[in-house]
Amino acid sequence: MKFTELTVHTSTEGSELVADIMWRYTTHGVAISDVKDVVALQNDKVMYWDYMDDSLTADKSGDVLVKAFVAEDVAPQTLPKIRQDIEEMAANCGGALPLGSLEMTTRPVEGDDWIEIWRKHFRPIHIGSIVVVPEWIKYDKKQGEQVVLLDNNMAFGTGEHETTSMCVELLQQYITPDAVVIDVGCGSGILGISAIKLGARFAYLTDIDSVAVKSANHNCALNGVSEKVTVAHSDLLDNSEIKADIMLANITADVLERLAPSIPKNLKKGGALILSGIIDSKLDGVIRAYSAQGMTLEKKMKKGEWNALAFKNV
Repeated sequence: MKFTELTVHTSTEGSELVADIMWRYTTHGVAISDVKDVVALQNDKVMYWDYMDDSLTADKSGDVLVKAFVAEDVAPQTLPKIRQDIEEMAANCGGALPLGSLEMTTRPVEGDDWIEIWRKHFRPIHIGSIVVVPEWIKYDKKQGEQVVLLDNNMAFGTGEHETTSMCVELLQQYITPDAVVIDVGCGSGILGISAIKLGARFAYLTDIDSVAVKSANHNCALNGVSEKVTVAHSDLLDNSEIKADIMLANITADVLERLAPSIPKNLKKGGALILSGIIDSKLDGVIRAYSAQGMTLEKKMKKGEWNALAFKNV
């Protein structure tokens, strides 16, 4: 099969945003090449090299490459749509994040050899007691760990990005036995699956992206939790009778503000609301929006340029 490889030059801060856009248009793979990941592997002592070119880590340009692989026959229609969405994303950020040049280049790719190269980008990720493991990697579970398997060939949300990892960390602080959890904008399903693995009774996942819904269902089956999870193709749950002990939303700040009036109908009194995907310049606006709905801010987390919040529904 022939593919068109699309490469976008961006930054560490913009890489996940660009990758999310790419996932809307392909199920054939998206890869992020960031020198900071190599440095993290070295610092974490997860992998070792006999020799590594010093110029690799000496590069201070901050250029991060995000690659998508689009079937050649649909590339002429798909690539302009990706470009348009990236331009809209940059406009919405309004200069609040360094996004790099966003230069786009393409080249033809023969065969499926790139799949194995792409898969080498992923490794088990430890977030508290949760270990996120690509399904093709053999991992020996240690005592006290809960393994979440993900088929990263299908959709976004792997635990690598700060926004996702902060949600998983906060979830572990609020989860209780038999809790009901709702995840708005579920992506790969990582948060809902983590909730079940941590002891939640049931999880309701929603997303407006059909690829995400397909991916979340696939990953739930992969983890053997499908009987405890419902995935809906929607903005929010239509059924106001479903009440959560914990709600999570890892999406952009603008969308979080828009959804603020709709959140309380599905959150129990005393329930916890965990929000992430918030850049620094949007933080105060999100806090105001949810405080206006009677929510009490309990915790703040920050990693890099991103913020996460935990509210109580008082």
